[in-house]
Amino acid sequence: MELLRLARAAKRLGVHPVTLRLWADAGKIPVTWVGRERRFSSVDVEAMKVSTGGERVRLEGLYVRVSGASGQESSLEAQERELRATSTGEVVKVFRDRSSGLREDRPGLNALLRAVADGDVTVVRVVYEDRLARFGVGWLKHLLAVHGASLDVLHPKKLGGREEILEDFVSLVATFAGRLYGMRSAENRRRLLAESGQCHGQVGGR
Repeated sequence: MELLRLARAAKRLGVHPVTLRLWADAGKIPVTWVGRERRFSSVDVEAMKVSTGGERVRLEGLYVRVSGASGQESSLEAQERELRATSTGEVVKVFRDRSSGLREDRPGLNALLRAVADGDVTVVRVVYEDRLARFGVGWLKHLLAVHGASLDVLHPKKLGGREEILEDFVSLVATFAGRLYGMRSAENRRRLLAESGQCHGQVGGR
């Protein structure tokens, strides 16, 4: 039996060292401490490889999304059914969002990324790439890779429906219009206060 350093053990398993460290913290693989360094038994590493057919553990996180806040439950269910039917690993959890693909701060997506960082998900699966995001999917792939995870797109070439793309566009325009209106409103208030000579007094009164 050989005690392997973290990087070497991770290489044998075909995972990122961060992922192996998280697995050790979660008790998914035994670890031996030599001073302040983690070491992994070559026997335990080989046993994990054998249990997964020589491949890394495939822990799937299914991500489904619709743009509307309500009324599209059937679409969410259809996406989940298709992903489950084509699963080749263990489905850990289904992460759902009812939000525009242009929005970065989504509860389901945030929970999925936390699961990836914790080592609970090693493969993120979506029906279409634009379910994950309208833009910036390359950055998300890079983030997944840092944690030893990958993205699996069931239909790589096809995009979502025309109606949802239109909704995303309207959402984008509304967001920028709101910001622009807010900026103009603030500028107008400052200009009126300055013209009336009350600008300093108003600020001081607050």
